Amino acid sequence: MKASEFLDQLSQENINERDLPQLLVDALTKKKLRVATAESCTGGMISAAITSVSGASGVFDCGVCSYANFIKNKLVGVKEETLATYGAVADRTAMEMARGVRILSGADIGISTTGIAGPLGGTPYKPVGLVYIGVSTERGLRSEKMLLGEGDNDRQRIRELATAAALYFALKAVDD
Repeated sequence: MKASEFLDQLSQENINERDLPQLLVDALTKKKLRVATAESCTGGMISAAITSVSGASGVFDCGVCSYANFIKNKLVGVKEETLATYGAVADRTAMEMARGVRILSGADIGISTTGIAGPLGGTPYKPVGLVYIGVSTERGLRSEKMLLGEGDNDRQRIRELATAAALYFALKAVDD
């Protein structure tokens, strides 16, 4: 999903990007669920967004900033074969990160991000702005491919959009 498509989706659902942390904490609280995060390209921004909301301590278990591959492997359980075969920026990596942090924390929902925030590091196959968001619940595991580098490939905006998308997909997982 491209950045413009994601923002259109939020608009269609009458969701303001800035309201996502509060909406997520409220939904988790209502359903008595807990969330944990494993972040690479967002570097803790999802955890910060969630914990900026009063009452987050009742629904947020932990956030792991797993920037390095060995941390992805050792702490949140991404298989070495996955990293060697697909790399850090891949749908399988995102799913294994989400599952791993959910298992590590005992949370109901695990959310992860891995991607290329830029402005360096992009390739024709993995361009700047490519972000995978992993979602893990006891009912299943999935990833969302986001192409957030439209326009000027602004690193901060890519990270903000990835954070918003992760919060959005976490919110959708609460409703599943």
